[in-house]
Amino acid sequence: MTYRIIFRMKVTAIIADDLINNVKLYTRSSTITEAITIALKDWINNYNIKELNKQIENNPIFIDNGQNIRDLNRAS
Repeated sequence: MTYRIIFRMKVTAIIADDLINNVKLYTRSSTITEAITIALKDWINNYNIKELNKQIENNPIFIDNGQNIRDLNRAS
């Protein structure tokens, strides 16, 4: 049997109305909660991508022969 425990936090924040309205507009959300949730998830995803790009920049992957990788991809 699987149990899911969901924690939610109620937050009071003072945020400018025009900022909230823009977030609602750009996320196409009908509620402030949904809009902020989407915006925060998007921010976290962008942050993670930037961090991954830094890791790749410091330790790049060099491919001498792309045929080996194509063969591996086709085999799976």
